[in-house]
Amino acid sequence: MIRMTLDEIAGITGGRLVNATLSVVVSGPVEYDSRRIGPGGLFVAFEGENVDGHEFAGRAVAAGAAAVLSTRDTGEPGVVVEDPLAALAALAREVVARLDGLTVVGLTGSSGKTTTKDYIGQLLAGLGPTIAPAGSLNNELGFPYTVLQATEQTRFLVLEMGARGVGHIRYLCEIARPDVGVVLNVGAAHIGEFGSVEGTARAKGELVEALTPAGTAVLNADDPLVAAMASRTTAQLWTTGESDRATVRATDVVVDAGGRAAYTIRFDGSAAEVRLKVAGRHQVANTLAAAAVALSLGRELDDVAGALGEVGIASARRMDVFTRPDGVTVIDDSYNANPSSTAAALHALAAMAAPGRRIAVLGYMAELGDHEVSGHVEVGRLAAELGVDRLVAVADNARPILDGASEIEGWTGAAILAEDQATALGLVTGDLRAGDVVLVKGSRYRTWDVVDGLRPGATGERSEPRSRGLGRFSPQKGEGRP
Repeated sequence: MIRMTLDEIAGITGGRLVNATLSVVVSGPVEYDSRRIGPGGLFVAFEGENVDGHEFAGRAVAAGAAAVLSTRDTGEPGVVVEDPLAALAALAREVVARLDGLTVVGLTGSSGKTTTKDYIGQLLAGLGPTIAPAGSLNNELGFPYTVLQATEQTRFLVLEMGARGVGHIRYLCEIARPDVGVVLNVGAAHIGEFGSVEGTARAKGELVEALTPAGTAVLNADDPLVAAMASRTTAQLWTTGESDRATVRATDVVVDAGGRAAYTIRFDGSAAEVRLKVAGRHQVANTLAAAAVALSLGRELDDVAGALGEVGIASARRMDVFTRPDGVTVIDDSYNANPSSTAAALHALAAMAAPGRRIAVLGYMAELGDHEVSGHVEVGRLAAELGVDRLVAVADNARPILDGASEIEGWTGAAILAEDQATALGLVTGDLRAGDVVLVKGSRYRTWDVVDGLRPGATGERSEPRSRGLGRFSPQKGEGRP
């Protein structure tokens, strides 16, 4: 965070200074986990049902924190506020206001947000200091937390925006109004929360509505619901896709034996070749969006095309492809799942020219509302149509996946219901052999143990554990935050 005195912090947050003088300076990072606090940092204590962050205030100060932001006096230097979440939002808003040279990039969509955010961050790093942390820090805690990582040296701030209803993205934009707004797609993810894909589109479009006429809206021309958002903004319009109407366009798309796409990127009368090292044809759309952002901010086409060939997976459990010593390839896409993202992962599995079997381990897809059964059936049908050799559904609530697969006449694969993740892992590992490819995907936490058991040398520890002192809040996107 930029340097601020406790007097300034108290004034910004409407808080009360305790156990410290007005001149105490916070010069380090803002953290809600006492184990991660650094010298000069600000520790934020949340009071939750099971964990009370105030109990870790002394430990945070001993570790170097300059002060504590809390709802009661902890006996340590700090500022007491009524609502630490609102206080974080206020601090983040002030940081953006003070950083004159900062360009804020916001992006949203039903799937691919985190991966595309990572790609944008990697491309913009070639233009200047960039903040785009790994993970899905896209809610009312993770969003301001990301903003507060910016310093006087930061030139680009890349922010992922999630929502569980109308008004949520608007709220995030009020914390940090984007200069560039990207909408990737509108799908059935968390449709139980939004009621319909049209409802999802209304919520996602709040991002482009927040842009000023001097801003830039990057919209997916291949998604009609996203393309229609052009009428909701006065910003400069850039479109991406394979449509001949797109500002930044991909043509001549091919996918190699490893499931990696190559294409020709076309912009403003020029063209360049792109060869991706990340798996999945859907990465064409994700990388086009990242390219449009970089191009709109001044990076040259040839430079962007070369950089796209180097972008990689920065956030855990998103199309992370690895090959084990025994020759088995695993696609870890287990962070979250909805019908659209699962379809993309299944297509990536099918595209891999493997000598062995294609195995899909699929968990429950949460928050589909009235579309819960049909969404799972749809995924099962696709798996069978693509010729998956073994389809494992994890837990009884994922059983409709198998029902869908059984509807496809002529499918000769095996459909197996595993009662839990341990059972699924045992079923898969029982007869794996070199050349097999295993896809693991499900809504958050539903299939993580399976892929951890398949990873060489894995301890089974989750890569995104809950944070000490955080209480009832989680900065990561979870179910209900698409």
